[in-house]
Amino acid sequence: MQVDDFLASSAERSGAKTAVIAGERRMTYAELDERANRLAHLLRDYGVAPGDRVAVLLENSLESTVSVFGILRAGAAFVVINPTTKPDKLVFMLNDCAAAALLVDAKFAEAMEAASREVPSLKVVGAWGGASPDAAGDRCDLDRELVGFPSAPPRCRCIDMDLAGIIYTSGSTGRPKGVTVTHLNVCSAATSITQYLEMTAEDVVINCLPLSFDYGLYQLLMSVETGGTLVLERSFAYPYRIVELIQAEGVTGFPGVPTIFAMLLQMKGLDAGAFDGVRFVTNTAAALPAAHILRLRELFRNARIYSMYGVSECKRVSYLPPEELDRRPTSVGRGMPNEQVLVVDERGREVEAGVVGELVVRGSNVMRGYWNRPEETARALRPGRYPWERVLYTGDLFMKDEDGYLYFVARKDDIIKSRGEKVSPREVEGVIYELPEVREVAVVGVPDEVLGQAIKAFVVPADGRSPSARDIIAHCAGRLESFMVPRHVEFRSELPKTSTGKIRHGPLRAEHGSAAGNTAEASP
Repeated sequence: MQVDDFLASSAERSGAKTAVIAGERRMTYAELDERANRLAHLLRDYGVAPGDRVAVLLENSLESTVSVFGILRAGAAFVVINPTTKPDKLVFMLNDCAAAALLVDAKFAEAMEAASREVPSLKVVGAWGGASPDAAGDRCDLDRELVGFPSAPPRCRCIDMDLAGIIYTSGSTGRPKGVTVTHLNVCSAATSITQYLEMTAEDVVINCLPLSFDYGLYQLLMSVETGGTLVLERSFAYPYRIVELIQAEGVTGFPGVPTIFAMLLQMKGLDAGAFDGVRFVTNTAAALPAAHILRLRELFRNARIYSMYGVSECKRVSYLPPEELDRRPTSVGRGMPNEQVLVVDERGREVEAGVVGELVVRGSNVMRGYWNRPEETARALRPGRYPWERVLYTGDLFMKDEDGYLYFVARKDDIIKSRGEKVSPREVEGVIYELPEVREVAVVGVPDEVLGQAIKAFVVPADGRSPSARDIIAHCAGRLESFMVPRHVEFRSELPKTSTGKIRHGPLRAEHGSAAGNTAEASP
């Protein structure tokens, strides 16, 4: 099966049904199918060949959905890039994957000029919303030119081992690297997720996450696979509008990340009845604090809340069945359908329950490797059970309980070593999140001559609250072992984040524990 078969099947079954809503605009499955076909023919006409990479630089819109499926219909692979990406980083990614085409909003003139000038592999720059002539290479006005191409699908067909897309990581630790996914990878992951979420054609999912983020991209792919409706928003910048849309469009599915849920829980005057039609809420990118889960359950009274864990290299790893939330609020669940997860020691041997080790994933959802990164691919994908198999070493430290449920400990690089003990930032953050005065928190290790590393908490207060640094330390002292208690607490108005809203710990560590602002210390 190929990813674009999702669209073909839904268009055949329910062509007149609304597939995507973006602002005031709507598109049916038949319209999406037809426009994707026209775009595929256009790309082929400009010389895009099967297996070529085609980049998409668009905000969440009807055009971005047409672009993704049009690229697939052409037998090419999509590379969805965040529209806020600066030109130099954009040029790097386009050259890294040797992009044959770039589909972009016409208002991003600087990006178009940089791409046309500095990316020799480009055969065409297609602009939605109009395009001016380009002396440096081919540029086309997609809105104008599409109508001249056939509405039937091209004859080009992929097989499931062909490249479907490249998903670039955020690059928080250096240059972005491209995660390569085949049609088999994508179909396997999407089908497993829709299975445990029990998604149907009756679902209406609202997506405020960029399609450049694989979590956001899969909302589109899974909605189309099941024949549901996707409400596309560009961001969560206007949360009250999102609440209105949830009611107006009869939203049943709400995917989010901790930053979105923290904002939602800070909103004033919310009527929980506004969310009574929502039947499932999902979270990934970073773990939800247990305290936030409890409050979300009060807000989404009829919804099943799924705490999940995933990495771009395999899309999704695990999910916690909602009925287990009360028993295991800090768990991210067990492996999803058609996948096996292991926790192993440094020699690759599976460890017992309660022992910390590295998480390993095996399944057809595991990537084929990093584009043009053979050494990094070899570190991540290692020999598995069978001679031909490669399994994914995630670089994340986990622990399993006796029933096989997973508990995230830390990224290998994030572990804090203080007083000779290993400390998980996640555990300390979870305790600080228990305080209603706290909106966001990031815990890092900073250099200390006596302790090796001292624990420092960067805290964003909740709206209208003024927590005391000493009170936060005292709360931790009452809930944690002494070596886990923060020595420093610093208040910030915001924390550094990736484009997907995930808190970045690296820049905070790089500050080496500078103690500007309201800071307190605990006794060693």
